[in-house]
Amino acid sequence: MDMASVSLTFSSSSIVPSPIPQHNKTTHNNPRKPHLPIFYAVSSSPSKTASASNSSVVKKKHWKQGEFPGVSETSLPSSTRRKPIKNVKKKLDRKNNAKAWANTVTEALSECIDKKQWLQALETLDMLREQSFYQPREGTYMKLIVLLGKSGQPQRAHQLFTAMIEEGCDPTPELYTALLAAYCRSNMIDEALSILDEMKNHPLCQPDVFTYSTLIKACVDIFKFELIELLYEEMAQRSIMPNTVTQNIVLNGYGKAGMFDQMEKVLSGMLQSADCKPDVWTMNTIIGVFGNMGQIDMMEKWYEKFRNFGIEPETRTFNILIGSYGKKRMYDKMSSVMEYMRKLQFPWTTSTYNNVIEAFAEAGDAKNMEYTFNQMRSEGMRADTKTFCCLIKGFANAGLFHKVISSVQLAAKLEIPLNTAFYNAVLSACAKAEDLMEMDRVFMRMKDTQCPLDDTTYSIMVEAYRKEGMNDKIYYLEQEKQTMITDNKIENQPVD
Repeated sequence: MDMASVSLTFSSSSIVPSPIPQHNKTTHNNPRKPHLPIFYAVSSSPSKTASASNSSVVKKKHWKQGEFPGVSETSLPSSTRRKPIKNVKKKLDRKNNAKAWANTVTEALSECIDKKQWLQALETLDMLREQSFYQPREGTYMKLIVLLGKSGQPQRAHQLFTAMIEEGCDPTPELYTALLAAYCRSNMIDEALSILDEMKNHPLCQPDVFTYSTLIKACVDIFKFELIELLYEEMAQRSIMPNTVTQNIVLNGYGKAGMFDQMEKVLSGMLQSADCKPDVWTMNTIIGVFGNMGQIDMMEKWYEKFRNFGIEPETRTFNILIGSYGKKRMYDKMSSVMEYMRKLQFPWTTSTYNNVIEAFAEAGDAKNMEYTFNQMRSEGMRADTKTFCCLIKGFANAGLFHKVISSVQLAAKLEIPLNTAFYNAVLSACAKAEDLMEMDRVFMRMKDTQCPLDDTTYSIMVEAYRKEGMNDKIYYLEQEKQTMITDNKIENQPVD
């Protein structure tokens, strides 16, 4: 998409202040029941319109004969007169054009990476490779492999990694770890393990604690705790000590799985360790686990415990508290934490606002959600994909489907990266509006932009068709999903 950026320059405001109570009563706002249906259209991004520049053009003055009293070539003796050099201007123009082209292509590639536009980035890289000045750079490949991994394109990341080596770049442990992480993000553990084996067989690319931590996190995400133990054993054999980051990852996994005994065992080991002490991320991990489970009392208890350990909270700590209180609609405590952040001069971040917007979105409280979003923009805070996912969900829950449309259009105007979660939010809004025709169009657009489909995508579609008794659509959708899974398995085989 080629969209004009919008500068956010508004006056700042603040959430209504309130004291910082320790144990306030939970207040509940009942979500409004949506009314249906409406027609909804996701319009494509308008093209960027460049405003015409009225800057004055300085015209070159042509001197008349006898007007400029300078020395001309014809006035010099023939012995000192320079012979004209042919095609100098053409050569200079070609040189300048080459420099301009180099800057244009490399800047375009950097811009695509910054905007997380992986397909455009690969196309721009192909253009760059065709130029005479092109030289492969490890940093460029690193950024692209990381981007492809985050975009759910591990097989393309592997192809790019192979192309990098063919171009003469030597692999490094960092590049291998980035490739391994690309497979881990797609929960392709077997492929990630094969990359680990490659690293172990490469004398200059041995895995380190970051490599193992990345793989352990992938195992944690799919609750393969038996594999985690094997990886710990392998690390010990290779004299690689797990660090605080590694332990925090495992703590988070045990917590999400409800394995609190193991979680406390790991935490106890960290407290007794001299090299792997708990830090503020440990604190955030533990309170985040209980906060996400809605166990507010346990969250507050562990918050106090970590404070007693001498660990000071940070902005993310407060954001976790705000998000947890918001999910339980404990708005008094939510606003109190925000006010406490102001008092301690902790900045409100995009995540802070996202948590508040999400709380109101879940409740279908469109008025307060929109007020918070407007305040976010007035303070110059940049919205992200999650912001718009929450807005779309909140307006859909409130039955304000015309505002769903305007939110999608604003996201395009602000050049917000459109990922799977964003499309799923739009699909869900279409389903709530009972506009299955538009839902189909959004689904096709998702495919056209090669945005990865996930289980949530298919479940939204299937449920919408089921309500309408469209069993044939459900059948074809399930067949398509099965075909996609099979194709991905074939396509994602490790490249030799």
